[in-house]
Amino acid sequence: MPIDSLIDPKAPPEKIADGFKFTEGPVFSRRGYLLFSDIPNNRIMKWERGQLTVYRDNSNGANGLTFDHQGRLLACEKGRVTRTEKNGSVTVLASDGLQGPNDLVYSIDGSVYFTDLPQSKVYRISRERSGVGGAPPLGGVTVVAEDCVAPNGVALSPNQQKLYVADSKRRLVQAYDIAADGALRNSRQFAECRGDGLKTDESGNVWVASEGVVRVFDQTGKELGTIAVPESPSNLCWGPGFRGIYVTARTSVYFLRTRVSGTRTF
Repeated sequence: MPIDSLIDPKAPPEKIADGFKFTEGPVFSRRGYLLFSDIPNNRIMKWERGQLTVYRDNSNGANGLTFDHQGRLLACEKGRVTRTEKNGSVTVLASDGLQGPNDLVYSIDGSVYFTDLPQSKVYRISRERSGVGGAPPLGGVTVVAEDCVAPNGVALSPNQQKLYVADSKRRLVQAYDIAADGALRNSRQFAECRGDGLKTDESGNVWVASEGVVRVFDQTGKELGTIAVPESPSNLCWGPGFRGIYVTARTSVYFLRTRVSGTRTF
């Protein structure tokens, strides 16, 4: 599958916002707006129809973001993973022993996988704790992988039977099979790539924010091609209707038009 079947090569990345210190963690709401972290400025920003506002100030160093099935924001922060309730209050889903939660992905069963880069660990928050009406002290938080040196971005395959983790220090993407109980099995190298954030599309391709480009691999780990971005990407997310990709890249945010749809995780 050539890269041109996934994107329009005649449509370059479109800058939609700039002037930030370091952007990360983009996620697009089904209500039609984009959220992303500006980490050094300690803010979560909101972009909607060309208008930029502060969604949350004093964000506790928020990094990776996603939503759950109810549209509540989940965030990796300094030493904790949180959920913002519909009334604006913040519920801490995980904190014990955490150092630097980096990125997270919401699973269809209501559980959440997240990475803690300084600790070289991947965690799972149970569905009872984070999903179907759950909240602490229900459920639990468990370590599900410890073989990545610097676990960074994390993504689920379209059928939710595999988890991908970017190990930045080893310059590779690791793949795991997900067991029925949510545990990770059969750890293996998926692709050689120094990645940060990553996402999958409905065909099983893996899109990785890498050094100066977005790199795309098919489900076997074969590289399909690269997409140049004016600034080095840190993370990416699917846009309206899980179509098109928003890319956070240093001081700016860009949009890429795609010919495929992304994996739906919330």
